[in-house]
Amino acid sequence: MPFIQAKLSVSINNKDELQQKLSNAVSQSFNKPSAYIMSELQENCDLWMGNKKLEKGAYLSISLLGSTTKQACYELTEKICGILKQDYNIEGNNVYITYHPTELWGWNGMMF
Repeated sequence: MPFIQAKLSVSINNKDELQQKLSNAVSQSFNKPSAYIMSELQENCDLWMGNKKLEKGAYLSISLLGSTTKQACYELTEKICGILKQDYNIEGNNVYITYHPTELWGWNGMMF
């Protein structure tokens, strides 16, 4: 039930590969089934930090059903920053990630 929304200021070489890496990281960190993870990837986004346009930066928003711990978010943040650094040379200080746990989640005409 997680939803990953990722905006990168660079071109994404292989969207399927990035989606799979992010999905696996979320699945492992939050113990959520990967079959229910939805993702949106946007590339070449204009991102600014401190009035400076980022050549290499990223913003991710992760929504999930239920609660989580700060430790799980910390571990996922490390994983995501590692993926972005390795695959796109985006430094961690140019990455923002927000987490949005919720108890209200609809799917298939019903509520979980």
